[in-house]
Amino acid sequence: MFGAMNNKVILFGGTFDPIHHGHVRVAQSALEQLGADEIVLIPARRSPHKKSFPMADGPARVEMISLAIVGEKTFRVSDCELKRSGPSYTLDTIRYFRAEYGRSAGIFWLVGADAVKDLAGWYRIGELIDECNLCVMFRAGFERPDFSSLAGVLGRRRVEKLEQNVIRTPLIDINSTEIRRKLACGADVSDMLEPKVLEYIKKKGLYSS
Repeated sequence: MFGAMNNKVILFGGTFDPIHHGHVRVAQSALEQLGADEIVLIPARRSPHKKSFPMADGPARVEMISLAIVGEKTFRVSDCELKRSGPSYTLDTIRYFRAEYGRSAGIFWLVGADAVKDLAGWYRIGELIDECNLCVMFRAGFERPDFSSLAGVLGRRRVEKLEQNVIRTPLIDINSTEIRRKLACGADVSDMLEPKVLEYIKKKGLYSS
């Protein structure tokens, strides 16, 4: 399914507000399944698909990611989207890394299965699928995503490409919204975060009520 390429790079975007064990485990699973050389975690300034802004600022989220991936030699963090003004589109980020890694690199952009229903409305989605391997993740215990409804918009060739880049990720019941809620009321979240990340959050007073 994932053929040989000169080098494979996974791009994992998100708000990471804050980054937690679930993010790291999903990234590790994707690395293993795709046989990639590197995964880049990319905190968003603001997702064009969401109305709200992250609660922690960009530098704080970059620092938390850096702390969470200490010791992970194939992980790195990039602040390229934080440096842009306005909404940051996936296609812009793909082209940024394409310029860095070259045309021969296999670039994979991770996206959750829940986003499939909205893909037709993504900014220049056809070009995005042509430019990279849009890799759809679905959680263990859930059905494999169905792309058939997109054929009329994207065309058969692009839908086939999507179908070839699907991976199953671990079912991990952790989310950043719940972590922020617990932190705001002083509840224990030590089982959800790397110790250094939790220490940083407490030191900076992030997510406190």
